[in-house]
Order: sequence, then C-alpha cells, then structure tokens
Amino acid sequence: MSTSITTPVVPSAAVRARRVSASRWLAWGILGLMLFITLAPLWLVLKTAITPTGDLFTPGGSLLPDHPTIAHFARVLGLLSPEEAMSHGGSGAQINFLRSLGNSLLFTTLVVVSQVLTSAMAAYAFARLRFPGRDLLFGLFVVSMMVPGVVTFIPNFILVKDLGWLNTLAGMVAPFCLFSAFGIFFLRQFFMSIPRDLEEAAMLEGASPLRIFWTVVLPLATTPIATIAILQGINMWNEFFWPFLVAKEEEQQVLTVALQSFKSQTPQGSPDWTGLMAATALTILPTLLLLVAFGRKVVESVQFSGSK
Repeated sequence: MSTSITTPVVPSAAVRARRVSASRWLAWGILGLMLFITLAPLWLVLKTAITPTGDLFTPGGSLLPDHPTIAHFARVLGLLSPEEAMSHGGSGAQINFLRSLGNSLLFTTLVVVSQVLTSAMAAYAFARLRFPGRDLLFGLFVVSMMVPGVVTFIPNFILVKDLGWLNTLAGMVAPFCLFSAFGIFFLRQFFMSIPRDLEEAAMLEGASPLRIFWTVVLPLATTPIATIAILQGINMWNEFFWPFLVAKEEEQQVLTVALQSFKSQTPQGSPDWTGLMAATALTILPTLLLLVAFGRKVVESVQFSGSK
C-alpha cells in the first residue's frame, strides 16, 4: 500500500507581488475616498464664501465660481459699511467677528490651560503616589467617560445661576476647567512608562514630589500634553451648547454662538449664506493652523501609546 505526500503549492513571487500591489491600491483608494469625504464640505464652505450672492443659486459644475470675490470676508470683519454690505447681498445682519473671536480664544485658552494642568497633576498622582482608594477613584474617573455630557448640563446650569455667573466668562469656563477623565487616563499611561530611576535620582538630591513633577516629569511629557491640549482645544473651540446656554449677551458670545445669531437674523427673508460661510471659513482657520503646526505631535503620541 503506497501513500502519496501532497506538496503545498507556494505562490510565486509574481503572484505575491500582484496581491500586495492590489492591496496597496485598495488601501490608497479607501484613503482617497475618506479624504474626499473630509475635504468636500470645506471646499463647499470656501466656494460659497467667495461666490457673489447673485451667482449663488445658478447651476455650475466648476470647482471655483466664475467671478470670485472676497467682499463677504470684508463685511464679516466689519470692513464695509451697512450700505456696502447690503449691495453685496448681505441681509443687514451684523456680526462682531473680532470680538467673538477674542471671546473664543480666551475661553478656549483658559479651559485648555487649566484642564491640562489639573489633569497632568492628577495623572501623575495616580501613576506614582500611593494613597487609600487610589484604584477605586481612578476607576470612577474612567467610568465617568461613559456618562454623556448632556446629563450634567442642568445641574451645572443651576450651580452657575446660583453663583451669579450667568453671562460671564467664569460661568462659561467653570464646568470645563477642572480635570478631564480622558486626559487623566491618557497621561497616566505615559507617566507609568517613565523610568523610576530618574525620579529616584531627583529624590536623592532632596527634591519633593511636586518639584520632581515640574522639573523631571513634565519636560519628558511634552508630546502627550500637546496632544491633550490640541484635542481639548478643538473641542472647546467648537463648543456651542453651554456658551449658548449661559452667555447669550453679545459682549460674551463666542464664535459658534455668534454664527448662530447671525444665521437667525434674516431681515430679507432668507439666511445670508455667503456671509455665513465666510464667517465659518474664518472660524475654521485657527483649527487648521493648529493641526498643521502640531499635528505631528498627535501622531507621535498615538503611535507611542499604541506601541505600549
């Protein structure tokens, strides 16, 4: 009785190369599709912003309008008189863009600085210090990430109202300025990866835990801290509901609330789409500059966290 041994068929190098090439083209195709889906709304915003109002609803298949103009940006920035703004198709509504821009920058900066600082200190305490209930408290912070933010809006509003902080910067900043569950979790993972030898050497020199945190740990954590700052900065820059709820006065309006007010003012019966898109394009610009300047920090931090 004879037995036969079947030799497995190994694909040739050419077949393997074709498979790799096909997979690579498929990956590039998916990436291109995702890029198109991401950039198409931005292109639509910019195209509407530079389109004359009279040409806005005319059919056209070109990527750019036939007669582009920057007049809509000028009137949003307050560089045109009301009569000139009306002549360019404005609805008569006014938006103090520069004041709202300053409010958004101040609001975002205060929240990011306070939140990153407190989150870093809490994360270092969870990573290095030993105290009763540490693991339970950290678990509660992690669980809090599962609680929708809308659940806390009513209690926060009642507290801010009782403190007399309605229509103030303090009322806008208060619910966001202390800690971030995600920031604590993210930074704690990084702090735990720092060699203890560095901290022990500083401790032998007589440094306190607080001094070790400021002079040894923080300089090593610039990348994850920059990542948290960027992510929280984008979230706060786009925050709408809470500032709209507690600061409706024009002097305190951030950009997102000012854009909503600008859209709702329609004396001529329809929204001023060209002016609204011009203001939206100017609002998006700081976020894009932030990502271009520090986007590599986010990628490096995510890669480092993934390797751990």
